[in-house]
Amino acid sequence: MLKIVSLATAVAGCASLCSAQDFSLTLVPTGDVDCGSSGLIEVTVYGDASIGSHLLGGAFGLEVARGAEFVTDITWTNNAWSAFNTDGGYDGNGTYNQVIFGQLVIPGIFPPAPGSELGSAIGFFEVEVDFQGGGILELELVQGTPFTLETVDSVSGQTYRDDGSNISLGSTSIWFCPSPGTSLAFGFFGLAASCRRR
Repeated sequence: MLKIVSLATAVAGCASLCSAQDFSLTLVPTGDVDCGSSGLIEVTVYGDASIGSHLLGGAFGLEVARGAEFVTDITWTNNAWSAFNTDGGYDGNGTYNQVIFGQLVIPGIFPPAPGSELGSAIGFFEVEVDFQGGGILELELVQGTPFTLETVDSVSGQTYRDDGSNISLGSTSIWFCPSPGTSLAFGFFGLAASCRRR
């Protein structure tokens, strides 16, 4: 049985290791899939920033950098706080086209929705897989257009956007059906992981 083990934890703590970023998106996978069978892996996207108090909106895509042959479908679901959404859908070739998320915030009139505080989940990808044998599934977030993440200060209403150079985009590697020897190598690989800066 596949127990999801990922490098997301290494990426999540990467800001302190790789000079602090103003904005970041992180991938965190969960789920169990039997070797040699099909199933679903849920990959949650979390947003964070060093400025503002709540997530306001943004856009990003997802790319299967390795193991696309095991992926049969991908779907996206926004969290309830995101009221304005666009879903570009899965192209069937390892790329999930841009999704857009957002909420309306006007201090004193429309406060930020509960659950949209910095560090909260934006939504999740449901990755349908068909594993035959062992291997690695690597997923990477892709920068959005015209920006990837925007935050808002709930008191002043001031908004802040990444400028494309100050965002850290998460990735995750899921090793499925590893042999006992490769589990040790995977643990070392997790320690050596570093963040990707866009």
